[in-house]
Amino acid sequence: MKYHIALCPSCDLEAIARNAQAGKNPRHAIWDLTQLLGATIHQPAGEPVLPIDKMRARIIGRPEHWALARKLSSQLQEDDVIYCTGEVIGFPIAALCGARHKRPKIIVFVHNSNRPRTSLALNLFQLADRIDLFVTHNANQAEFLSHYLHLNQNRVCLLPSVCTDLSFFTPGSVSPNKSRPIIGSGGLEKRDYATLADATKDLDVDVKICAFSPSTRAPRGAFPKVTPSNMSFRFYEWCELLQLYRDSDIVVLSLLENNFNAGLTTVFEAMACRRPVIITRSPGMISDLIDSGVAIGVNPHDPIGLKRAIQDLLNNPQKAEMLAHRGYELVHNQHNHDKYVQVLGTTFLSKFGDRKNFSGSLREIEHSK
Repeated sequence: MKYHIALCPSCDLEAIARNAQAGKNPRHAIWDLTQLLGATIHQPAGEPVLPIDKMRARIIGRPEHWALARKLSSQLQEDDVIYCTGEVIGFPIAALCGARHKRPKIIVFVHNSNRPRTSLALNLFQLADRIDLFVTHNANQAEFLSHYLHLNQNRVCLLPSVCTDLSFFTPGSVSPNKSRPIIGSGGLEKRDYATLADATKDLDVDVKICAFSPSTRAPRGAFPKVTPSNMSFRFYEWCELLQLYRDSDIVVLSLLENNFNAGLTTVFEAMACRRPVIITRSPGMISDLIDSGVAIGVNPHDPIGLKRAIQDLLNNPQKAEMLAHRGYELVHNQHNHDKYVQVLGTTFLSKFGDRKNFSGSLREIEHSK
């Protein structure tokens, strides 16, 4: 089988890999996966967009996603396997490539399927018959897909959660110019910085937020109408973000209600840097982290409860250190980059390919580190 990966959002994987070797950014799991599988990367850029692409994009994805899907539908054959890193690119590819008689094997990672537009696309394009394997990190998503599409158990793969590059995100020294406690945070997906601002505006702390996401816009009402004097928002380069984690006395993920584990990437990066985490409770893995004592949980839209949780950790450094230690151990044992890539590659090759070739590629990757 010949492997392909449809990447969304687009990025320069080779540049990321070079910079990772130089310690300038974390490794990208998809780059290592391409090396294990010998896969060809496809990205939605440069293809001519037709009116039909714009019409289809009203249902799911963007016009450039459908343009790429049209191109691939004329190229991929029955001995090809394509892994799509999100439904916005995967559903268009499945809709067009999956309609062919001698079609490729199609794997789609699903982030959030139980919402109206995504559910419509699943039915309209008959994707239950055109996608060979649905992949997700979220147990709720896996359950929804199985029941909604009446899928057999072997058609839905529940993977370990987001991976963290432990060679980049590491504990380290605090900046010498730090003058008071820092509450760190980051990301845009389902973030509720208005509640965080309300909780911290009267505290003797600096609240520093990396307000950036490569694939998500901030929801309405995410930011406070008036930013408190002790709170700042800006983009952080990778090494700056690493230092922000190291400088943070607590990393807080204040979230809007959601059911797809928003914020987990930031949570695990903070834990890899051995920082205690407070997070808004939501269904799935986040609730599991809270219930197992690896993170402190607060209710949505509860600035008073969030303020108390922050003060409790600031006033009890031993408790904060114990929480940070638990998170650090969890990430090292279960949510690291290398384990994630191996599990993902093994899953695909056990279903569609030759594990002997995978084992040889894995040894080559290990020797190159």
